[in-house]
Amino acid sequence: MILHRITDWEDAYTNGANIARGDRWPEIWVEPARRYREALTPGRARLDLAYGERPRNRLDLFLPEGKPAGLVVFVHGGYWVRFDKSYFSHLAAGPNAAGFAVAMPSYTLCPEVGIPDIVEEVAAAVSFAASLVPGPLHLCGHSAGGHLAARMVCADTPLSPEIRGRLGHLMSISGVNDLRPLMNIAVNAQLRLDDALATVQSPALLRPLPGVRITCWVGANERSEFIRQNALLANAWIGLGAATAVMEEPDRHHLNVIDGLAEPGHPMTSALLTA
Repeated sequence: MILHRITDWEDAYTNGANIARGDRWPEIWVEPARRYREALTPGRARLDLAYGERPRNRLDLFLPEGKPAGLVVFVHGGYWVRFDKSYFSHLAAGPNAAGFAVAMPSYTLCPEVGIPDIVEEVAAAVSFAASLVPGPLHLCGHSAGGHLAARMVCADTPLSPEIRGRLGHLMSISGVNDLRPLMNIAVNAQLRLDDALATVQSPALLRPLPGVRITCWVGANERSEFIRQNALLANAWIGLGAATAVMEEPDRHHLNVIDGLAEPGHPMTSALLTA
């Protein structure tokens, strides 16, 4: 019998330093995102739409050619303390090519607000985007964004019954689904998690909405904690009636695992858009 115990929590949740040439990120995303925004024909990129009152309550909406078949909302990661929507515009390319509109919100970061406030902001962003684009609604998020997307389909979701009725599929990419381990790492000085807050904000410890479909996607080369967290949500929710799938994509790490969304026809995009 082999016993496993994590002794270095900081290392377990550190990505860039454990990736070859990891210092290229996030700058490596900047130019592809800019080029995608600028390449769209007039009217297909609607930028900085306000969905709330705070300065970062803005989203970009990328429209396909022709009438949208539905809407994808992509929620960015960054441990709830960094990044914004501008880094990820190019990830709309895959869903756009398949006929889906894509909304990408920014949100207020910790420690200016707490994680419960961000959950409410993301719900407001989803609701606003859904008011602009009819049809099926698919949610997607990466890392901390995977957590936030999953919170939208928990039983205590802030989303209205009308919006819930449009939900088709959730894809959590490298999502942090149990927040309790984060109390052991330095970023918690900004997140301000304690046992009670971590418990009520952890999707893996909550019930999903009835009928939820979720794909938990992770890179096979990620830190073992992210692989464990990825499987954890699917394992917990399948026991609560959700339809779940787990994918460990070969030769992908935490920072390039999202690249498939930029590729029309990539299995990640196809899975996300499956009703």
